[in-house]
Amino acid sequence: MEPPWSALLALALLAAPAWAEDPSLEEHWSDFWVVRFVINLAGYATILLPGYLLVKYFKRTNYLERGRGFCFPVISICVFGHEVKNGQPEEHAPSGRTEPAESSPTKQMLRLLACALGLQVSYLTWGVLQERVMTRTYGKTDSGPGVKFRDSQFLVFMNRILAVTVAAVCCAMTKQPRHGAPMYKYSFASLSNILSSWCQYEALKFISFPTQVLAKASKVIPVMLMGKLVSHKSYEYWEYLTAVLISLGVSVFLLSSGQEHRTSTVTTFSGVVILAGYILFDSFTSNWQDALFTYKMSPLQMMFGVNLFSCLFTVGSLLEQGALFQSLAFMTQHPEFGLHAALLSVCSACGQLFIFYTIRHFGAAAFTIIMTLRQALAILLSCLLYGHAITLLGVLGVATVFLALFLRVYARTRVRAKKRPVQGEPAVQRV
Repeated sequence: MEPPWSALLALALLAAPAWAEDPSLEEHWSDFWVVRFVINLAGYATILLPGYLLVKYFKRTNYLERGRGFCFPVISICVFGHEVKNGQPEEHAPSGRTEPAESSPTKQMLRLLACALGLQVSYLTWGVLQERVMTRTYGKTDSGPGVKFRDSQFLVFMNRILAVTVAAVCCAMTKQPRHGAPMYKYSFASLSNILSSWCQYEALKFISFPTQVLAKASKVIPVMLMGKLVSHKSYEYWEYLTAVLISLGVSVFLLSSGQEHRTSTVTTFSGVVILAGYILFDSFTSNWQDALFTYKMSPLQMMFGVNLFSCLFTVGSLLEQGALFQSLAFMTQHPEFGLHAALLSVCSACGQLFIFYTIRHFGAAAFTIIMTLRQALAILLSCLLYGHAITLLGVLGVATVFLALFLRVYARTRVRAKKRPVQGEPAVQRV
């Protein structure tokens, strides 16, 4: 059946960013986010499809049994791995604290405060810089308004290239379990992670940062749906109740934002679609990573594998589009942008390390409380720095969302406390 070209054209027109309506700018099809999204997918497909065919070929021809030569170890790791699956890997740390018994409460409190401070500084700075890069111009002078940086994929590449370097160094310097998963399995989580990050950056062209933060807080709903579809998980009644409260709070906030007439804060149709894409891709990523953890691996190995494929996909797509050198030229012309992009990458990589350390030593509940507070502070900081106005109804919606998140943490902690005497090592929770 032929695709409905008129419907696709209408969607593309709706997806035109606000700045494309400026008559002073030359309109191009590449300015439409739908077109950019499809072009990026085509770039990833040029790497993913040949890789998929190679994996199927090596498996079908029993390469593991008959293969020899210089390439055999690489192909074996990438396609077959060690194929060691465990229900609960030995090297996984429990979600509770793993501090030594002799560690004093004062030292533990200081470590927890250091983790909280590291997470807050890393991700609050990351959020401020993200909004700065995607919504403000560079090179503004008295005679000109400056130009905006438009290529979200380049920012994703910058983040991933530093993250994979940090992960590789940490894996080399610390003791890691023997890696069991076939490397190609990271590519699925990597692809969805790239797409979710791209949507996260791209959405800021259409919606305000506070709206994006609240939408990200509501991702527990599609995570639960994906959990049922991908991992066949079951959920308690209070999980559904808090999900409904979060949906209600986000809806109230969006309705209050819709009453404003300022272009910088209005929620557009494109913004809602892109945010839905972010939530969908991010939900798949977390559930696929959960499935990968059934192999014997550490979080650092997961970080390395996912970011390695992310670098491969993004640099390939950027080179095919000719966007890599254009972005580097923009960075050369505007050193301030280069500084912001570098700081974004540093904050992202450091934030991931703080996440691993906090969950390992203090548990997922403590980590979730810290990150929930970070979301509230991010909204406040964005309103102060970039002038976003929130009505009283919007404040009520924000309060409802964060109340539901804290109720979720409290209920999950109570459930874990009841199960702990029965189960020796509870699984790391996700909130």
